[in-house]
Amino acid sequence: MLSKLRFRPTLWPTLFSVPAFIVMIGLCVWQVQRMHWKEGLIAEREARVTAAPVALPAAGAGDVAGMEYRRVRLEGAFLHDQELYLGARSLNGNPGYHVLTPFALAEGGAVLVDRGWIPIERKPPETRAEGQVAGAQALDGIVRLPPDRAWMQPDNEPANNMWFYVDLPAMAAASGAALRTDLYVDAGPAENPGGYPVGSQTRIELPNDHLQYAVTWGLLAAALAVIYVLYHLKLERERKPGADR
Repeated sequence: MLSKLRFRPTLWPTLFSVPAFIVMIGLCVWQVQRMHWKEGLIAEREARVTAAPVALPAAGAGDVAGMEYRRVRLEGAFLHDQELYLGARSLNGNPGYHVLTPFALAEGGAVLVDRGWIPIERKPPETRAEGQVAGAQALDGIVRLPPDRAWMQPDNEPANNMWFYVDLPAMAAASGAALRTDLYVDAGPAENPGGYPVGSQTRIELPNDHLQYAVTWGLLAAALAVIYVLYHLKLERERKPGADR
């Protein structure tokens, strides 16, 4: 007698396994595509923040969205008496605020500048008087667009000058400055006198876990294929030719 393994698919396991396998492979490919897309976004941001600074585009001129993360050079003066506080911000695990201050532009108008992080105890301006530089100055910064409000973020409290997300129209109204409401600027790495605020808080990194997701879906597809094949392999015995003689 001879024993041979034969692959004999059955109906219901096949109807379940084949579509599931196709979906898993599709998800694996999609995650690889997402990974390359995310890498492209990160590379684009890095190129913009390292490029030579350009002039801030005029309000209402051109594609403002295409300017995000571009370095810009501003000239004007800070309106320190109108600064705002963006709460729930940390630096190296330390809680604090971001100081957002209207910057009166030399050519007219004003733009909100995120000057950087301060610890909780430095919220009163008098505790960081050295950093409240007055008069005309030049500023190197990064263009930012106001992000969408996250669904878990609490409401802003303009009456208490407590902000949890950037809302430029509301911030313009609260500060009393003639602020642009289409963009704001993150201050660059230049150190402020006295050390506060700590600038250069722009985050260009994006979570990019798509490779591990792709590997996970690929392994699940491979495991399903192995189980399917093993389930349908049957050991059958065959009679040798002439065995009855």
